[in-house]
Amino acid sequence: MSFLARFRKTKEDPEIARRSMPLRRGRIGEATVNGVDTDDDGNVMLSYSYTVGGVDYQTSQRLDEQQILRKYDFLPGARVTLRYDPRRPANSFVA
Repeated sequence: MSFLARFRKTKEDPEIARRSMPLRRGRIGEATVNGVDTDDDGNVMLSYSYTVGGVDYQTSQRLDEQQILRKYDFLPGARVTLRYDPRRPANSFVA
């Protein structure tokens, strides 16, 4: 390892970086599941909507392995726990 390599920052996964703020200082809310679909790559995608401060948001996320095992928790119309960044409410994810 070279001397300068010690000071070089390693690249962080963008999804981990996006989720770090809501995990540390985010607020907890409630979302409604709109549906679950599988994309062309075989990823299971969750579509959900929620309201923060009177503004409605609708988004989707890829489910991880643990969430796929609990797939019956994500039936359309189900209420699920949501974590979001209070400064940027669009930055959210279902836990």
